[in-house]
Amino acid sequence: MLKHRVFAISFASLYPLYINKAENKNRTKKEVDQILCWLTGYNQAGLQKQIKQGNDLETFFAQAPALHPNVSLIKGVVCGIRVEEIEDPLMRKIRYMDKLIDELAKGKAMEKILRQ
Repeated sequence: MLKHRVFAISFASLYPLYINKAENKNRTKKEVDQILCWLTGYNQAGLQKQIKQGNDLETFFAQAPALHPNVSLIKGVVCGIRVEEIEDPLMRKIRYMDKLIDELAKGKAMEKILRQ
C-alpha cells in the first residue's frame, strides 16, 4: 500500500506555518505549543527536539509519548473531510493537529480547544 505524501512532510516545515497562522489571528506561539504538547504528550524540549531533528510527520507521531485521551472528542471538518471518519490512524492524527490549530486561529477559547 502506498503511503500518502503528507506523511513525509517534516514537522519542522509545518511548525512555522502553524505559528504564522496563529499569529496572523492574534494568537501566540505559546498557545500553538500548548496545543501540540496537549495532543502528542511531548514537553517543550521534546517538541523542539523534533523540530531540530527534522523528523517527518510519521516519525513525529510515532515518537510522540502519548496522544491525549480526549482526542476522540475532536470532531469536525478539515479540508472537507470529517476528522472522526478518517480511517488511516496517522492521517487522523495529522488532521487532529490541523483541526486544533484551525480552532485556535478561529478564536476559540483554549479550554474548548483542549477539550477540558
